[in-house]
Amino acid sequence: MKIKAWIRAFRLRTLPLSVSGIVLGSGLAKFHLDYLETTEENNYWKITILAILTTLSFQIVSNLANDLGDGEKGTDNNNRIGPRRAVQSGEISIPSMRLAVRIAAFISIALAFWLIKSSAPNLSSQSKFIYLILAILCVVAAITYTVGKNAYGYRGLGDLMVFVFFGLVSVIGSYMLYGFEFENILMFFAIAIGCWSTAVLNLNNLRDIDNDRASKKNTLIVKLGFKRGKFYHAFLIIAGFLCWSIGITYLMLNSFHFLLFLAIFPSFILLFHLHKVMYMKEPKEMDPELKKVALTTFVCAMFFTILLNYHFFN
Repeated sequence: MKIKAWIRAFRLRTLPLSVSGIVLGSGLAKFHLDYLETTEENNYWKITILAILTTLSFQIVSNLANDLGDGEKGTDNNNRIGPRRAVQSGEISIPSMRLAVRIAAFISIALAFWLIKSSAPNLSSQSKFIYLILAILCVVAAITYTVGKNAYGYRGLGDLMVFVFFGLVSVIGSYMLYGFEFENILMFFAIAIGCWSTAVLNLNNLRDIDNDRASKKNTLIVKLGFKRGKFYHAFLIIAGFLCWSIGITYLMLNSFHFLLFLAIFPSFILLFHLHKVMYMKEPKEMDPELKKVALTTFVCAMFFTILLNYHFFN
């Protein structure tokens, strides 16, 4: 059925990871509001919900565009490991997918405008302009990852873009929507989420290395090779873990919120995951690990946010 094909094309399992940075940045903003005993909520819940919806829409644009681009280029084929894609299988035609990408892009821009308008009382004129540019860049980046002759995903730049948009932009950008200035502590959390999000893409590329190489999709893993790609994966997981632990410890000691220490524990799942990955010898073994890292990243962000604001939920 077409409906099921479209739902698969949305790639629902990727959506929790995409909002991890938003959950974290918004959670830090809520804590800041409460810690300062600010009476003005800065339109908090409306901004949070719109930020999540906007980010989800960006991710759906990316997923649809990825299906389209890899389908058109023949990268998604019968030799590829992992779920069959909609364009590849013929369930959705290329013209239909192109139209869907345009509609999804329009919806995401509309949501972004609504988000910026709702945050306007908290932002300077310069900040509003920056967020507008960021929204446009998010849509452009989502589409051009695999679509077009100069798709950056085919030149090994996907990792950098995921780190920037899923980590830095997501965490820092969402926090500052509520009218707060940049703080150094944000970098630890932004780097952690950015590294772990990039690790998910890296697992995808490790899994697809042979087919990507044959299809001339020169991901960073195709350039590094499978063995060095696993060491790169170790760097992403460990760097993320260290930044996550440092950020939580620093915040805990400065706020005397010692319950936050518990938020470090879910991230140990990623260290057990890494141990498993380092002993894998076949690309196809990577596939089940994608979901594990994506969901663990989301759980870490959510658990941390709940602990940080536990008094609100009591």
